[in-house]
Amino acid sequence: MKTIVLSLGGSLIAPDKVDAQFLKNFKKTVDKFVRKGFRFVIICGGGKIARNYQEAASKIIKTDNNTLDWIGIYATILNANFVKELFGNTAHSEIITNPTKKISSKKKIIVASGWKPGWSTDYDAVLLAKQLKSDMIVNMSNVDYVYDKDPKKFKSAKKINNTCWKHFRELIGSKWTAGLNAPFDPIAAREAQKSKKKVMIIGKNLKNFENLISGKKFKGTLVENC
Repeated sequence: MKTIVLSLGGSLIAPDKVDAQFLKNFKKTVDKFVRKGFRFVIICGGGKIARNYQEAASKIIKTDNNTLDWIGIYATILNANFVKELFGNTAHSEIITNPTKKISSKKKIIVASGWKPGWSTDYDAVLLAKQLKSDMIVNMSNVDYVYDKDPKKFKSAKKINNTCWKHFRELIGSKWTAGLNAPFDPIAAREAQKSKKKVMIIGKNLKNFENLISGKKFKGTLVENC
């Protein structure tokens, strides 16, 4: 049984309001591959819900990274519970909050959330991939590729199809902050490099996601050890 570890961006679950159409199609895609014998571990991000609460808190009280992180973690738990319910009895009954705790479930779908301050859901995904000996970590968000610079600020930004962790980490820096909006967070990148894991960073196109899982050519960025 092949295990796919998927870091599902909160930006896809609820970019502004809950994207019911995307999630309906996402469920159909996952169910299709479950029937083929695949298992999915879906780690849900906090996305805009988390950032809205974090920004509001910062306007009302004096906050620090620890406080902001907890707010973000609770947003990921909300999103994870929602996603779990979509899969009914196919999914493990509990949300995984501790990626270092042994998972013994035989369910084909396992849903996870954030864990504790300083640890992003990307980092949780790497730890879960290590635990479950998965060689496929997929990061799905509203970013279709890694770029050599911010495409929202620079029209000359170029897509990167393949890169190694050394160069990727130079590109994104090394500091983690609560609510960081990056294609894959710096701490998770360091752990993935250390663990010799490959990560595929793709956008929300589900046909493209199917191609990736099926071993076909896909649009996105592959990051691996040099």
